[in-house]
Amino acid sequence: MKTKPNNKHRGADLRDFLAEENILPEVEALAMKKAIALQLQRIVDEESISKTQLAKRMKTSRAALDRILDASTPSLTIGTLAKAAAALGRRVSFEILPA
Repeated sequence: MKTKPNNKHRGADLRDFLAEENILPEVEALAMKKAIALQLQRIVDEESISKTQLAKRMKTSRAALDRILDASTPSLTIGTLAKAAAALGRRVSFEILPA
């Protein structure tokens, strides 16, 4: 009878695995950026605002707005996010939670 090799990750959750691989902060940051980009895009779609209109409201370029709405681009400053939210008549709220 063959026995299965021990898997050190069996029973661990994904966060544990990502922490062991030293990539948890990067993965969480990308997940947050994706969630923000999707939420902004949903508001833009619901309110039928074109990207050009939103870029003008933000006083930025369409290319810069595309980077904000691109879920795969992890970088986004709090200032840029606040500017996008204000241009959509929204505000941003953050919360720091225990790890």
